[in-house]
Amino acid sequence: MEINIHEAKTNLSRLIEKVQAGEEVIIAKAGKPVARLVRIEPKKPVLGSARGRIKMKPGWDAPMTDDEMKEIFGL
Repeated sequence: MEINIHEAKTNLSRLIEKVQAGEEVIIAKAGKPVARLVRIEPKKPVLGSARGRIKMKPGWDAPMTDDEMKEIFGL
């Protein structure tokens, strides 16, 4: 789909809905394409990409006492 700048400004919300549905929109000025609206795909996390960013305190994996379990989970 190709539209002019004025039409794009007037119908931006509708154009974004079309782009979200997978359609590509070309915006033209004086009949020449100048911009393209396309859907941005969400980035998928890469396994191991947080390596070195998270620090665990010593004992983080130690078993909880019954009192700690009751306090946290209300058991």
